[in-house]
Amino acid sequence: MFEYGRSVGEGTGSVPGSQGGGVGGTGGGDWGATIVQIGVDTAHNISTLPPAQLLLLVVVVVVGLIIMRRAF
Repeated sequence: MFEYGRSVGEGTGSVPGSQGGGVGGTGGGDWGATIVQIGVDTAHNISTLPPAQLLLLVVVVVVGLIIMRRAF
């Protein structure tokens, strides 16, 4: 049965030019969906941070912006 080998969802990758398992592998993939998924994953990770780590992240970003402004 092909479905247990993940062939139904991702293809086998044995046919030249097939999608074959994603953006970074043998196939072309959907770059737009990949970029959107990176944004969604990042937003989810930030939303699940504890308050202390979130505050530290904000402080680091603000200090980094101040340093970048003075450097350039």
